[in-house]
Amino acid sequence: MAITAKQVKELRDRTGVGMMDAKKALVETDGDMDKAVDFLREKGISKAAKKADRIAAEGLTKAVVRGNEAVIVEINSETDFVARNEQFINLIDTVAFALIDQKPATVEAALTDVTIEGKDLDTYIKEKAAIIGEKISLRRFEVVSKTDSQEFGTYSHQGGRISVLTLIEGNNPEFASMVSMHIGGMKPQYLNEEAVPAEVYEHEKAVLTEQSLNEGKPAAIVEKMITGRLRKFFAEICLVDQKYLLDDSKTVAEVAKENNAEVKGFFRYEVGEGIEKRQNDFASEVASQMGK
Repeated sequence: MAITAKQVKELRDRTGVGMMDAKKALVETDGDMDKAVDFLREKGISKAAKKADRIAAEGLTKAVVRGNEAVIVEINSETDFVARNEQFINLIDTVAFALIDQKPATVEAALTDVTIEGKDLDTYIKEKAAIIGEKISLRRFEVVSKTDSQEFGTYSHQGGRISVLTLIEGNNPEFASMVSMHIGGMKPQYLNEEAVPAEVYEHEKAVLTEQSLNEGKPAAIVEKMITGRLRKFFAEICLVDQKYLLDDSKTVAEVAKENNAEVKGFFRYEVGEGIEKRQNDFASEVASQMGK
């Protein structure tokens, strides 16, 4: 049967695919709009699956607060260009609110148990990947709840390359926002000394001990030197011991006390951190795409 331009436009509006893909789907299904949507879904999922071996190390992070609940999430794409795409930005918003609503415990549970528009999250993301044209993956998230006596703070940098979600005790939204900005810039790894894993502490102590002995210091004072150097180490990696970004004469803990607040926890996500990015030879890649 003849396929009209109106049918093609309707299918494109419903699915977001290109004109030729829409026309082909309608031809394959004899103009049946619902069957054409299914055809594109099946084709899209297949296309997304072929992208499985690609490395998705770009993307966006986002922190969203809704009442006494909040979420911080990272979704990865293959290129920074796609991460700026309006469809990708809408995707991370949709996923963030679905995570708050349905509160899965893990990424694996989210992909199978969270539903959006009647589809499980894994299928939903794969369909969006097929439309956008890149591998897209949910990398990590945290859903956090607070009490009425607590406050959330958020911070976003470089359009979502870095996001921070902070929980403080005390109703001081201004301090919550400012300490979130501090976390974004100063990159603390832990809340306080008690939160530092024992293996990290022991490793650093062993390194500092070796350094001190190699400097030829007497064994009697090495222990005192190590104590001082460990204190400096904690001041670099622990949020409450860091010098406050906006007033380095005070620590974060001191500023929190002045604001009748206490930082209870935080999450800082930076796009692609810890992901090994594939190094491509650009000239070879272009040649391969040109069939040379």
